[in-house]
Amino acid sequence: MNDYEKFNSHAPGWKKELMYKLPYLGHRNWIVITDMAYPLQSGEGIRTLYAEEDYEDVLSQVKDIIDEAPHVFPHIYGDRELDFIPEEDAPGITALKQKIAGICGEEIVRIPHEELISRLDEAGRMFNVVIIKTPLRMAYTSTFFELDCNYWSADKQKRLDEAMSKPHSPDLFSNETPVL
Repeated sequence: MNDYEKFNSHAPGWKKELMYKLPYLGHRNWIVITDMAYPLQSGEGIRTLYAEEDYEDVLSQVKDIIDEAPHVFPHIYGDRELDFIPEEDAPGITALKQKIAGICGEEIVRIPHEELISRLDEAGRMFNVVIIKTPLRMAYTSTFFELDCNYWSADKQKRLDEAMSKPHSPDLFSNETPVL
């Protein structure tokens, strides 16, 4: 039994499924960690799992799993509303915000919740979305990981697009014969 099999055999169900799916996921796929009241979305590409562990533990584990993947990296989004929820309306929210910041750091971008839900709905029509619900009962605490290609940057894509927009000239080192 290799290390992956040993780890995977003791992992909770959600983690086993995520570890299984991750090699298949790539850019334009999403992984979302949510609170208990997050809706069960019905898009064809959307798969919802349940984790019994604390929200911050699941968030930390998912971030570590994605960070260790050689083929993807995450753009991380959170509900903009979370920044405006006071402690008196949600006891414990301040500590949770600090834990989320500690896990995601400066990488997290805040976007209104409804816009993030719409993005997932749209993505789920063509791509896979994995949602992991936790027992957390605090509003606007979802964290959204939009996966991107780890070995092809936006700068490389821009250069490729620019090269493709120019008239084609044969590569001097190819066997291609120039057209006169």
